[in-house]
Amino acid sequence: MDDYQGFILNVKSKTGIDLSLYKEAQMKRRLSSLRDKRGFNDFLSYFQAMIRSQELFDEFLERMTINVSEFYRNPIRWEVLERKVLPRLLQSNRRLRVWSAACSTGEEPYTLAMILNKQGVADNTTIIATDIDRSILDRARAGIYTDRSMKDVPKEMLAKYFLNDGMGFRVKDEIKNMITFKQGNLLADKFEQNFDLIICRNVMIYFTEEAKDELYHKFSRALRPGGTLFVGSTEQIFNPGEYGFENEDTFFYRKPFS
Repeated sequence: MDDYQGFILNVKSKTGIDLSLYKEAQMKRRLSSLRDKRGFNDFLSYFQAMIRSQELFDEFLERMTINVSEFYRNPIRWEVLERKVLPRLLQSNRRLRVWSAACSTGEEPYTLAMILNKQGVADNTTIIATDIDRSILDRARAGIYTDRSMKDVPKEMLAKYFLNDGMGFRVKDEIKNMITFKQGNLLADKFEQNFDLIICRNVMIYFTEEAKDELYHKFSRALRPGGTLFVGSTEQIFNPGEYGFENEDTFFYRKPFS
């Protein structure tokens, strides 16, 4: 077994992150550069130092993560979700079906799961989280995050739903178990149906106008009447009626009852 393959096994054993699911040439090149920058001659010595140093471990996570997200990104919007949108949805349906589309490294669906757990409806909620990148989903399932991702997490949520074991902040199993992570391609897949809430934030900006148009129609069809689409802070829909939506709040769009 070569040095890098040993590193992969060590990282998986210690953190649950499976580097073998990443494209090896790209990941090995990225991590070799980081290892050399830190003055280590092989991956074994680098790993041994990394598990003793929070700084090195955090740097490793930052370097291996391609997509970057945060918990409670744009906190005021999450307050609107918690205080206005979810109470309305729960009035008409005590069993919620929710989709976090393009979930990246998992901060978004975990934020949602914590809010729903806090509201006491975890057992009556189905949360599906999808992303096109299998390696990113592996990172999301591992549920280990650095300080940068945690900056907007309320203190009471941090204390209740995370463990800080010296290797990063770990999402507790009660929150992990609320979410089903799946691979999915927004532009190619047929969407599941009858969602109460779809969250798709900070990804639409990378698509063409034609792709956005098709996706908004697909999201509308995937929502049940009364369901809501929650988009990112740079992704306001200026013509929601074209897609069968009405404004519920800033960046929230409701599918009205017929």
